[in-house]
Amino acid sequence: MKVSLIYNQSKIDPQDVINVFGMTTKEHYSQKAVERVARALEKGGHTVKVIEGDIHLADELREFMPKVVAGDTPGMVFNMAYGIQGQNRYTHVPAMMEMLGIPYIGSGPAGHAIVQDKVMTKIVLQKNNIPTPGFWVFKTPEDTFDDLVFPVIVKPKLESTSMGMEVVDNWDDLRAAVKVQIEKFQQDILVEQFISGREFAVGLIGNNPNIEVLPIVEINLDNPDQIQTITDKKKKGGVDKTCPANLSKEKTEEMKQMCINAFTSLGLNDYSRVDFRMDKDENLYILELNSMASLGVGGSLYYAAKTAGYTYESMINKILDVAVMRYFGSLHQVLDDDPDMTQPLRVIARTYLRSHLHSFKETLRDFVNLNTHVYNIEHVNKLGSILSKRLKHLGFSEHIHNQTDIGDIRFFKNHNDQKSDVLIISHLDTHYGPNDLISYYEDGDRIHGSGIAESKGGLTVMLGALHALRFAKRLRKVKCAVLLTTDDSLGGKFSKKLVQQYSKKSKYILGLKSASKDGGIITTCYGRTDYQIRFTSNETADDVHGIIPMLGKKISAIEKLSKDEKDYRIRTTSVVAQGTHGHTPNYASLSLICSYKTSQLGATLDSKIRSIMKKRETGQIKLEAEINQIQTRPPVIEEKSDKKFYEMVEDLAKKHEIKIKRHQQIMSSDISNVPSRLPALDGFGPLGHKYRSAKEYIIHDSIVERSALLTSILYKCSEK
Repeated sequence: MKVSLIYNQSKIDPQDVINVFGMTTKEHYSQKAVERVARALEKGGHTVKVIEGDIHLADELREFMPKVVAGDTPGMVFNMAYGIQGQNRYTHVPAMMEMLGIPYIGSGPAGHAIVQDKVMTKIVLQKNNIPTPGFWVFKTPEDTFDDLVFPVIVKPKLESTSMGMEVVDNWDDLRAAVKVQIEKFQQDILVEQFISGREFAVGLIGNNPNIEVLPIVEINLDNPDQIQTITDKKKKGGVDKTCPANLSKEKTEEMKQMCINAFTSLGLNDYSRVDFRMDKDENLYILELNSMASLGVGGSLYYAAKTAGYTYESMINKILDVAVMRYFGSLHQVLDDDPDMTQPLRVIARTYLRSHLHSFKETLRDFVNLNTHVYNIEHVNKLGSILSKRLKHLGFSEHIHNQTDIGDIRFFKNHNDQKSDVLIISHLDTHYGPNDLISYYEDGDRIHGSGIAESKGGLTVMLGALHALRFAKRLRKVKCAVLLTTDDSLGGKFSKKLVQQYSKKSKYILGLKSASKDGGIITTCYGRTDYQIRFTSNETADDVHGIIPMLGKKISAIEKLSKDEKDYRIRTTSVVAQGTHGHTPNYASLSLICSYKTSQLGATLDSKIRSIMKKRETGQIKLEAEINQIQTRPPVIEEKSDKKFYEMVEDLAKKHEIKIKRHQQIMSSDISNVPSRLPALDGFGPLGHKYRSAKEYIIHDSIVERSALLTSILYKCSEK
C-alpha cells in the first residue's frame, strides 16, 4: 500500500505558509523519529513517501497517492503532523485529508479538537460519568471562584506534553502562575484539582468494538505530590516506568474499562494514550487523553506495546492496519515477489535503503561536488576511482580502458562467465563548463546540483540497489556488469564500440539517466549528430565585420529551420570568428548539435544543414564551408525485445506501487549504441528534471523508490 507519512518541521519556514501568526506548535517529531516510522512501514511492505505538512501538501499528495476514482488501490496517510500554527492544530491535516478524500490514521478533526482542548475533554468525561478531577477556567489572573480548593495544578488548556504545568497551594501563587501562562501561551488557563498519589499511562490501539488496551504503565514518582514536567519527559530515558503496573486485577480492569469509555465517548480513532492519577484511597481519575500519543521509542505507548509483545515495527504497522480495517473492512494484501521467501525482496530492499538513506545522500553529495566536465580528466578519473572502490567492495572485478583525450572508461562485473544477466550503463562526465559547477544543495523535496539528474543520481541509485541485493543475500545470484563511459557529453564518440561489445554479451541493458517527473522509463530517444563547420574566405571584404554578416545569415537560416521543428531539434553551441593578425575576420567556426526522432529525418536534416552552409548569397564574398560530422548516435526505436523488457519492469513497478510510463527522450544516451534486437531501456535513475541546466534537480524520496525498483529488476533479470 502507498503510505504518505506527514510530519511538521520544528521551525516555520516563511515559504511554507502564507503568513506567520498566532501560537506556533511547540510539538514536533525529530527527523530521526520520522525516518524510524518510515522504515517500520517499509518493513511492513508499504511504499512510503515522507511529506512536510505545509502549503505544498496537496500538490505532493496529488503526485504520490493512488487515484481511487480511476480504479487504483487506495493509499493511506500516516499522520505525524501536530500542525504548524493557530488553534486546534491537530485538526489541520485530518481536515485537509477529508477534503481531499484521502484516508488517514488517527482521529478525525472533531475528536482532535475536543481532546486538544482540556476543558472540553473534561466536560465530555463528566457528562459520561467518567471520573475526572474538578476544574476551573481562568481567563484573567484576577478571576475568583468561591469553590476552589487547594492544592491545584495550573496548565494551558490547549497545550500538551506537560507544557507550563505548575502545582500551587495559595491564591497569590495561583494568580502569579496564571498570569505567566496567559502571557506565554495566549489562551485560557485550566486550573484543576490536584490529585496526590500514583500516576499511570494507558495506551490503546484499535477501534470499537475491537479496542486493545495495552498493559498499564506506572510513572515511578519520587513522592505522591510529584508531577511529570516537560523537562522530565524530554530528558533521555524520561521518568522511570514500570509495566505492567503493580495493580490488583479488579483495579486493572476498572482502569481499562474507563479508557475504553473515554476513547469512545470522545470519538477517537485507531490509537491514543490516557493519563490517570490514583489517590491514596485508590480512586481513579482521568487527567486527559492524547489523541496523537508519542510514537517515540521512549514514549509510554511503545513502552506498553513492547510489554505486550510488539516490536516497534509491528506496533506502527498495527496502527496502520486498524485504520485500514476502519476504512475498508479488510487488510490490504501485500503481493510477494517470491512465495518461497519469508519476506519479499522489495520489502527487504526498501527497509535497508530507508535506513541507509543518509549515507547514500552523502555519497551523492560527494559525486555532485566533483566537477567532472568532460575534459576535466583528473576529476572524471577521481569519480571513477571512487566508484571502483565501492564496486570492488561489492565483489566486482574491474577492467580499465585507458583514454588520453578523455577520462578512462571502466568496466566491472561480479562473475567470471562470458555472458551477463544485465549490463548497467552510465557515464562519469558532465557537459558543464570547467567553471559552471552547481554544488549539492537541498530545497524542500528537491536535491539540486550539476549532473545530479543526468548521471550522478543514477550512479547513487545503482549503488543503493547493489548494496540492497547484497544485504538480502541475492547479489551473487545476479550476473551483473557495469560500464561507466566518460564521453556522454561528446555523444559517445570514444565509447561507442565498447557499448556495442559489452551489450552483445548481456541479456538485458539498462541506463541510469533520470526518469521524468511522472516516472517515465526511456523506451525511445532521439538520435544525435554533432557538426563542426569551418568557414574561410580569401577575398577582402570592405565591411569592417568581414565574414560575420554572412555567418549571421547562415545562423538565422538554421534558427528558421529550428522554428519549424517537428520531431527534431537543432542547437548552435559555439560561434567563433577571427581575422588573420587582427585584421577583418576572414575565417570562422560554427558548432551545431542536431537531434532527430528517426534516421530518415536525420538524413533529411543533414542535407538541409549542408545546403544552408554551402549556399552563396548574391553579391557577397565567396565563403568556403568545410563541414565535419564529429560523431553520430542513432535514434532508439522501441523494438519487440524492448516492449517485453518494459512489461517486466511495469509488473515489478506495480508490486512496488510505483508509477511508470513510456517516455521518449529528446537527448540521446548510451543505449543509442546498443545493437538492435537487444532489450535496452534507460531512465532508471531518480525522478529528475531540467538536466543540463543550472536548475537541474532530482526528487528526494525517489532515491529510495528507484533504488528499490532497480533491486527487483536486477534480480528478475537473473531469473529470465
